[in-house]
Amino acid sequence: SELQEWRPVAYRKCTDTLWLLLFCLFWAGLMFISGYAVVAGAAERLVLGYDSFGNICGRKNTPVEGANLSGLDMTNKKYVFFLNSCSLEIQSLRISSLSLCVSSCPQEQLNSLEDLQSFARNNGSFLCIYNLNVSNYTLNPKAAQLCPTLPVPPSKSFPLFNRCVPQNPECYSKYASVLISMVNEMDVFHRILSGILAGRDTVIGLSVLALAFSLILVLAFRFIQTLLIHTLIALVVFGLLFISGVLWWLHYDYRNDPSTELETEKENVKFLLGYAIFSTIVTVVLLSLIFVLRKRLQFAVQLFRIVDKIIGRIPFLLFQPLWTFLILTVFWVFWVAVLLSLGTAGTAESTSGGQVEYRALSGICYMAWYHFVGLIWTSEFILACQQMVIAGAVVTCYFNRNKNNPSPHPVLSSISVLFCYHLGTAVKGSFLITILRIPRIVLLYLSNILNQKKNAKCLFSCCFCCVCCQESCLRYFNQHAYTTTAINGTNFCTSAKDAVCILARNSAKLASISCLGDFLLFLGKVFVVCFTFFGGLMAFNYHRELQAWVVPLLLVGFFAYVMSHSFLSVFEVTADAMFLCFAIDMETNDGTAEKPYFVDQELL
Repeated sequence: SELQEWRPVAYRKCTDTLWLLLFCLFWAGLMFISGYAVVAGAAERLVLGYDSFGNICGRKNTPVEGANLSGLDMTNKKYVFFLNSCSLEIQSLRISSLSLCVSSCPQEQLNSLEDLQSFARNNGSFLCIYNLNVSNYTLNPKAAQLCPTLPVPPSKSFPLFNRCVPQNPECYSKYASVLISMVNEMDVFHRILSGILAGRDTVIGLSVLALAFSLILVLAFRFIQTLLIHTLIALVVFGLLFISGVLWWLHYDYRNDPSTELETEKENVKFLLGYAIFSTIVTVVLLSLIFVLRKRLQFAVQLFRIVDKIIGRIPFLLFQPLWTFLILTVFWVFWVAVLLSLGTAGTAESTSGGQVEYRALSGICYMAWYHFVGLIWTSEFILACQQMVIAGAVVTCYFNRNKNNPSPHPVLSSISVLFCYHLGTAVKGSFLITILRIPRIVLLYLSNILNQKKNAKCLFSCCFCCVCCQESCLRYFNQHAYTTTAINGTNFCTSAKDAVCILARNSAKLASISCLGDFLLFLGKVFVVCFTFFGGLMAFNYHRELQAWVVPLLLVGFFAYVMSHSFLSVFEVTADAMFLCFAIDMETNDGTAEKPYFVDQELL
């Protein structure tokens, strides 16, 4: 019975079905939030800007009841212009001055209504209220109230939110101070959204850079040699030291910058200090580990040569990260789009003067947290599916008596088994990771609140480290549980128990070599994150104003790690699955004619 217990079974049954049902219900909630966000939100208001009458600049609009000047076609009018840009005031997070959508900003000072009329006729940019005909600029007795305050200072379009920013020093100072007050009064959620939107092109570019680094590392590990390992370690050491130095320098530069007024810039200083401390600790720990393990790197080279033989028999394993990356990218784009829509969810209401105000809807914060949990759980589920596909293909290849006649499509067979029987197991494993990640987020939030209390902050830091260690251990056992499920077709808990038992009996043989391989792969992930993070630091540092860019930078770091993990996990999962199969083979067979080993002698 024990012999058949540890073999890929021909008959399988669905595992952890209730967990799959729970995941479907959770996604039904996500779909409800997405639909609600699309209907109630308007992310374009943040991206493109809007006028006082509810028209979004740069697109066609739908009318708002009670607002006669709403619902206009603003396709060619892409910039927001304030009629009283030199005397702005802020009231309840709204700028008191009327704003219009214009096709271009006045680059020269306009001193009279005749100048406004001439500018409108020559440039096609109308700076007075929409229902005032350009020919009546100088004839209408109420033109002074319907047109901008004279003189109109020269201005130019600012890339953030497409605003016309006055260039007159006095007006610019007043304009900037009001905008600073408005941004500082925004809650953290909307400041983060503003930072993401302002640096969206940079985030996309850095994500592509992380993808390129990941692909290079996959090819490097595919043809790995001793010299390449030493080169990788040297680059990682250089990257860690350089990033730590740059972070400390940026923190010093920001802290001593007298122009730091925005709340977002003050948050940048705090986050930079946290990044610098974390980077320094990681650098010291990794340098210590590299120094201790430097003489055993040859074992890691041999390990990757064995893994390379397995991948050589199943070359389509190398394409799994591409599919995973594409699925993750589609999900992340969807997630960010819904987040932006949630951040702008509100109902348009007309005021007595025919203007439009947007009232924030209740419950948005709870929806945002639910949406954030969906990001973690779904991302982990996609990665778990990749791990199960790779493990299933390796198991099929290993437990095959006739090595000269391998399974024709082990990857497709593994995908079929996953979708037919074991999606619930992947859901349960990814949920456990999510459960450990949520306390980390809560601890970070509490640590930020209690920033002034050093004892409490130290306690939260220790708890944070403990949760991180628990998550790493859980990931390791999850991976082996997935492999056991691929072998036996058992549910997650049974597979985890069996995997722990077999690993405990063979830990002395496998632990050191497996840890060496995992450590080298981790260095590869650090390499991708380091150099992507450095690119982000340089890019975002040139756009300091009005951006909570430390959050987009953290998002870039997260994307870079997930990408590198997705690509390099092919080698990690292959090696771990092969070790587990080898341990099972050694326990259930003795090499005799009755019980021959499954292991191929070429792999030894």
